[in-house]
Amino acid sequence: MISIVILGTGNVAKHLFDVFRDINEINVLQVLGRNKHKLSYFKDKVATSTDFSKIVDADILLIAVSDDAVAEVAQFLTGKKGVVAHTSGNVPIAALGHKSRRGVFYPLQSFSEGKPIDFKKVPICIEAENKVDLKSLQELAQLVSFQVHEISSNQRKSIHLAAVFANNFTNHLFAIAGEICADNDLPFSILAPLIKETVEKLDYLPPIEAQTGPAKRNDVKTMESHLNQLKNKNYQDIYSLLSKSIKEKYGQKL
Repeated sequence: MISIVILGTGNVAKHLFDVFRDINEINVLQVLGRNKHKLSYFKDKVATSTDFSKIVDADILLIAVSDDAVAEVAQFLTGKKGVVAHTSGNVPIAALGHKSRRGVFYPLQSFSEGKPIDFKKVPICIEAENKVDLKSLQELAQLVSFQVHEISSNQRKSIHLAAVFANNFTNHLFAIAGEICADNDLPFSILAPLIKETVEKLDYLPPIEAQTGPAKRNDVKTMESHLNQLKNKNYQDIYSLLSKSIKEKYGQKL
């Protein structure tokens, strides 16, 4: 059985805790966090504490906090026998200091409160500095997911950057589309079939071949009409920049 301590109380920590609890081969010993209110989520399910000087030892000590806090939290784990691993996509392994067995356990997914995740489909990216620690993280990851990838810190930073484009920026565009719908008494749900088709198409085509729309066609009149409809200057800039990028990608120079 793999023993785990989780340091953090945010969405990633909650989702990992929930999936770990359902796996017989994993034993979560303790969850630590500075916010008592957020710790209440774990109450009566596992030992909790706000005192980082009372961290118990475990096979893997998992730091699931904001990127800026990883190095600070890692200082409390100096001298622990287990593997100290963080869950960040962008923080280098070196941020964990030099007095611990260091590793990374990065689930490549977007986590929102109250939205269940099928972890079997979530790519888990792992990294460690020796084969023994890598094997420990691999064993944990394989209990959680069917997709386990050994990658370097530089590769992980690139994956995280790509994920921001694919997920965070895309979701912001959905929000803009939602505003346009709302301003014109239209339900955002009317776009749902289009959005689903756009994503499902990627099972059959690479994104560069799936591109459609006025920018790829160099439909100048339509693009000008769209820009005139947009009253928000930021949205106009986003539309223009994305259209410029698409046109140049497909050989239609401005």
